[in-house]
Amino acid sequence: MKISEFLAKKTSLTVLNKGLDAYAMRQKSISDNIANVDTPGYKRSSVRFEEDLKAALDKRGVFGYRTHPLHMQVGQPRLEDVEPIAFIPNDESLMSGKNNVNIDHEMAELAKNQIRWSFATRLMTGTFNRLKSAIRGERI
Repeated sequence: MKISEFLAKKTSLTVLNKGLDAYAMRQKSISDNIANVDTPGYKRSSVRFEEDLKAALDKRGVFGYRTHPLHMQVGQPRLEDVEPIAFIPNDESLMSGKNNVNIDHEMAELAKNQIRWSFATRLMTGTFNRLKSAIRGERI
């Protein structure tokens, strides 16, 4: 087994890496929404990730094994299959009279996303620092 496969299966790096991907995608989505707050007819976008991650990490329930990538998924998603998904929410209300972007909501989401990004990067840095210490033979 390669070290990268071991790290992916035995540490939280997989979850942190997927989280950082989701937060980067969400940052882009929120930035686009804010930039288009005055664009008539613009439809805000959002990113779905945490719900799918929670389902993949839940140890209860039915699990299925796919032998081919085109096969239908059975039961809960595997952690390896969880990816952030950008989508346009089905929200027909016109918050600004021009489109469905609410600037206050977007700014709050931006702040939450920045906190999540900061937390995930700190956890990842700590994980790598512990790995470096273990490789050097230092006490953790």
